[in-house]
Amino acid sequence: MGALSLSGSLAHATFLSVYGKDEQQRRLAAEFVEYILQRAREEGEDVYRKALEVVEEGRSRGSLRLEGFEKGVDGRLVRIIGGGAEFDEGKGGKKLLRMKITAEVDGTRREYAITYGRYGRNNAAKSFAYASAEADAERLAAVVETLTGVKPKIRRRSDGIIELVCSREHLEVFKRFAELTDAIEKWLEETGR
Repeated sequence: MGALSLSGSLAHATFLSVYGKDEQQRRLAAEFVEYILQRAREEGEDVYRKALEVVEEGRSRGSLRLEGFEKGVDGRLVRIIGGGAEFDEGKGGKKLLRMKITAEVDGTRREYAITYGRYGRNNAAKSFAYASAEADAERLAAVVETLTGVKPKIRRRSDGIIELVCSREHLEVFKRFAELTDAIEKWLEETGR
């Protein structure tokens, strides 16, 4: 098992220690996290510090709610009204993760879809969202930046469509929202190699 999957497992165990379905699951997960932290402490200060970072990330998963989340980005007020995530099937039977976010940006209310798939030889998790007007692209970019703190890449294709690209980095931050956490975790698990 690689370092990435070990840290992902520790973060997930930490998440379960706080948000598990019942007291027994929370207790067992907390005991596991404490055991790993104890072992990390024995390995040295750097290993322990890294383990604590992973534990903090796990605690933050599902700690926020989309509904009512509000922030100013680039002089725009972004209010999140709600949202959720579901699975979809793409070309060739590829399993996709579709997040739908209803938001109001500078008084304009819309439902935005951010669809993740796996691409390339390295099976990278990426999202491509499309807009036909510059204003729509800017509003969607503001929604993504409001929720993740990271602006998506924006490029205009030769056919005039504006494409917004979100990376795995964005997806990891989307996990902080309770309405998205479970679906993201499941999709990553089922589509990973």
